Order: sequence, then structure tokens, then C-alpha cells
Amino acid sequence: MALAAKTAPKGLGQDYVGIKIVSGEELGKLADEMERFGRERGKANFDRDAANVRQSAAVVLIYLTENKPLGLNCGACGYGRCEEVQLREGPEFPGPLCAWRLLDVGIALGSAAKMASLLNVDNRIMYRVGTVARQMGLVQGAIAVGIPLAATSKNIFFDRPAK
Repeated sequence: MALAAKTAPKGLGQDYVGIKIVSGEELGKLADEMERFGRERGKANFDRDAANVRQSAAVVLIYLTENKPLGLNCGACGYGRCEEVQLREGPEFPGPLCAWRLLDVGIALGSAAKMASLLNVDNRIMYRVGTVARQMGLVQGAIAVGIPLAATSKNIFFDRPAK
């Protein structure tokens, strides 16, 4: 999965996609922090996703290592020129982020999830995992997303109650 994410196509061939695998004790700490984060901020489903992380064998984190604009001056981020972008910290992530760099992360996520699927490993792309991993300092970057992994007789990432 990490190899699939690493070799996924990226804008101008520039690699600003980071990958980290979380397992063992670190996985339990991540789940604990997800529960705390959701409870303290009154945000739904962090506890539900934390339960999935706790049941998982590992989590693959894919993140944007640096928000360096591609340089197209396309305006997709809300600014007319890349040099004008003023980053502000939001409640969970900074922004605005270069849309093309975000697409790079998305393509890497899709490539990693596809590889897990080809290997019959149950997985689910989860924003909440990345939010807390970033808050904990497990990864350094503008945005992070997690892919928990499990190999059980029933896929643990479906039939989950939403709040």
C-alpha cells in the first residue's frame, strides 16, 4: 500500500505525499485520542471510528508534507495567484490548500486503498483518523487521512452506526 501511494502520479512529478504506518501500542493511543478529541469538541463519530481503529491491525496515514502550490495560478484555492495564498489554521487543518496537491493526496489514497482491496484486506478511508494523527504529531503536514486495515471474517468498516 505504501509503495502504491508513493508511486501514484503527482502534479509536475513533485512528491509532497508522506506515508506512515501506525501499529501496536501507537494504534491504541491513536484510538484513545480520537475518542477524547470527539468528546472534547462535541464532534460525532470520532468514537465510532476510534472503535474501528482499535479493531484494526494497522493504519496507513497518507498526508501532504508541505502545502507548496503547484504554481498554476489557477484560482482553485480561492486566490488568483499562488504567491498570494495566506495560510490560516482552521479547526482541524490549515487552509487554503493547493487543490492540485490535495488531488495528489487523493490519488495516493485511492492507489493505497486499491492495493489493500487487491490483497483482500478490508479498509476504509477515514478523515477523522488523519485529523487526530496530525493533532498528536504522528505526522507533520497540512492534511492527513488514515486508512485502517483489518482481515476478519466480516468487514468491520461497514454496518457501522452513524450519529
